[in-house]
Amino acid sequence: KDNVSNQREHVIHLLSNEQSRLFIPEVPDPKLDKAAVERVFQKSLDNYIKWCSYLGIQPVWSSLDAVTKEKKLLFVSLYFLIWGEAANIRFLPECLCYIFHHMAREMDEILRQQVAQQANSCSSESVASFLDQVIAPLYEVVAAEAANNDNGKAPHSTWRNYDDFNEFFWSLRCFELSWPWRKNCPFFQKPKPRTKLLLKTGGTGSKRRGKTSFVEHRTFLHLYHSFHRLWIFLVMMFQGLAVIAFNNGNFNSKTLRELLSLGPTFVIMKFIESVLDIIMMYGAYSTTRRLAIARIFLRSLWFSAASGFISFLYVKALQQPNPSDSAVYRLCVIVIAIYASLQFFLSFLMRIPFCHRLTNQCDHWPVIRFLRWMRQERYYVGRDMYERNRDFIKYMIFWVVILSAKFSFAYFLQIKPLVEPTRIIVEQNNIAYSWHDFVSKNNHNALTVATLWSPVIAIYLLDIHVFYTVFSAIWGFLLGARDRLGEIRSLESVHRDFEQFPGGFMDNLHVPLPGREKNRYGNQDVETSKVDAARFSPFWNEIVRNLREEDYISNLEMELLLMPKNSSKLPLVQWPLFLLGSKIFLAKDIAADYRELQDELWERISRDDYMKYAVEECFSTIKYILLEILEGEGRMWVERIYEDIEASIKKKSIQIDFKLNKLSLVISRLTALLGLLKEAETPDSDNGAVKAVQDLYDVVRHDVLSINMRENYETWNLLSKARNEGRLFSDLKWPKDPELKLQVKRLHSLLTIKDSAANIPKNLEAQRRLQFFTNSLFMEMPPAKAVREMLSFSVFTPYYSEIVLYSLSELQKKNEDGISILFYLQKIFPDEWKNFLARIGRDESALESELFDSPNESLELRFWASYRGQTLART
Repeated sequence: KDNVSNQREHVIHLLSNEQSRLFIPEVPDPKLDKAAVERVFQKSLDNYIKWCSYLGIQPVWSSLDAVTKEKKLLFVSLYFLIWGEAANIRFLPECLCYIFHHMAREMDEILRQQVAQQANSCSSESVASFLDQVIAPLYEVVAAEAANNDNGKAPHSTWRNYDDFNEFFWSLRCFELSWPWRKNCPFFQKPKPRTKLLLKTGGTGSKRRGKTSFVEHRTFLHLYHSFHRLWIFLVMMFQGLAVIAFNNGNFNSKTLRELLSLGPTFVIMKFIESVLDIIMMYGAYSTTRRLAIARIFLRSLWFSAASGFISFLYVKALQQPNPSDSAVYRLCVIVIAIYASLQFFLSFLMRIPFCHRLTNQCDHWPVIRFLRWMRQERYYVGRDMYERNRDFIKYMIFWVVILSAKFSFAYFLQIKPLVEPTRIIVEQNNIAYSWHDFVSKNNHNALTVATLWSPVIAIYLLDIHVFYTVFSAIWGFLLGARDRLGEIRSLESVHRDFEQFPGGFMDNLHVPLPGREKNRYGNQDVETSKVDAARFSPFWNEIVRNLREEDYISNLEMELLLMPKNSSKLPLVQWPLFLLGSKIFLAKDIAADYRELQDELWERISRDDYMKYAVEECFSTIKYILLEILEGEGRMWVERIYEDIEASIKKKSIQIDFKLNKLSLVISRLTALLGLLKEAETPDSDNGAVKAVQDLYDVVRHDVLSINMRENYETWNLLSKARNEGRLFSDLKWPKDPELKLQVKRLHSLLTIKDSAANIPKNLEAQRRLQFFTNSLFMEMPPAKAVREMLSFSVFTPYYSEIVLYSLSELQKKNEDGISILFYLQKIFPDEWKNFLARIGRDESALESELFDSPNESLELRFWASYRGQTLART
């Protein structure tokens, strides 16, 4: 398809999705709703509208309310047509806004004239006039800059990347490009090709447009420059705590006077930051835009003047005979107080989301714009990124707790204990050094004091990471405990908590169902659990089948892990077999050996929830299957037996009325019957099934029952007569209904699995995936929306010159040790290799050459090896 067809389909799908989210009743002749068009218009042209607002220009429409539905569709279609043909220029979103801004005006003019004609910007004899006239000039200059970067090794200041091109359209200067393009402007000037040792940028007299606002220099000065706020804060706090400690914690006029030294410290460190700004821009002054350079030098002049003036005032104030009463001291206090108040007020104000939004709305005021520009370079991207008030307060409290602990530790355990030793060392005048010291001599032993304090200062600067790590771990533990993160930490937890998974799935991942909570806490808990299990099972089974497709589990493990649909007539929830395996035999042994009361027997069985579920399911499923396959007297026999069992349970005489030590005979007869019923019907199997039911009747009648049959003499007499005449089970119906056949197969598995399935699945990767999925069922998350209300998304995985799918030759190629990739993977993943061979129908002793000869099997082999040896193949 061409771009027009693709974008037509794109717009139709967007409109269709938005229309479906409006929940408009279906009508025979549906029409496109105006609200759907408005939503698509706002979402598609949101960046363009913000771009116009940022630059202070009028969009192509004078009033959005006056734009008709059809006109909005034209604007949306035009934007997507431009985007579809933009190639790599899609990485310049504001450039696309510029193109759309002008082409929309051209479209308006064509519509006004009502004459079909080419736009002026695309006037060309070529079929691809838009590509040639609009996109190609941009693409060529971008490609030239990319080709001139020496594979990323060239200095950042010497070539333009996508950000530099895009940032050019963040100011009104972009309209210098005119429309159609004015190709002789500096923006379109290409760099000269790179020579052998030098990267050319156009020469001294070149008018080529260079960097916009940011230039990267690789230097260790970034350790201070990138974290200058943190360094300033730590230095000022250390200075303030030291002043308080040396004044013995007393807050008097002397302490306050010394604390005023924080003012000169702050402005001097800000001046150092501004000097580093100038250094970091070195080498890019000729290419960086003038406004960015002007800001750097203005900040440097401001902080140099401020640091000089405030430091001069503070030194003058200290030189006064009575500093506290001098006019210079008062002036110093007033200046520092005003400066600190403004700094604190502006900093705090810009951290409050409401104030941040307010300043954005007042950005057209020259004073506000100048103050914000002096504080931070004005950018289009990220200007609306701020936290909610609630998140900001929580974040601030978190750091207040961390910093309170850090500075308390620093004051009481680092700074204060060194005050007295420092005073003693400073007062010593007759210290004899073993080596010549030019620094400490007649200078209060300065080098000794520095040696004493240097490790404390180093620890002070670094221990903030320790406090952050400790408090993050504690807070993360509390949040994880509250949100139940990592609750499923082992396969044992998956087994133990499986019955909670359907409810967790419905609560967190499924669309809320009307009336579910009412039924859940009412008298319909069993029905609700069954509905939850029925909706959970397809998702669980899909995960299990994917594990089998990727050969992490075997066919037997998949059968044990799959969960029934729970759509049958059974009045209970059917759980996967890996939870119920061998539980019937354990319950049988308990019942056979137990001689106490019925309630105590059931209480002992119920200690294991899944043993109880297995017993209940077998009891209900046997009745369901026998009633479905038997007719007449046979059906009467089943109903009679179950009525007697239920009556004995009510009278709590089950151990008296039935010989529970003979249950093994019943299980063996049932197993024989179900083994025949789960196969296809044949004359021999039909006769065998009738005989198996008769054997079951004989065992139950003569070996298990010990009730008084006189109470139902007529029924038992009729059944005995039918049995003697051979017509009791003659009308046996073979199970042909798919649901019934699944129940037969499942019951057969329940009665034949004797080994525990506690270690199912055995593969560690399969265990990890199941634990990850089940953990997500208990996480606190927003309510799930219906699929048609969800936003569509795409994921791109870029790669370059990497092997995605192994070839057969690469799998067989041996290294210097004589080991091939395939051989290595077979030894690393032996269980997965066996599962793979079973999936393609091969025996474990099959030769590799046999796999290579079959095209389908060789492709499956390549996928199997690539999924385990190549990261990109798994994405």
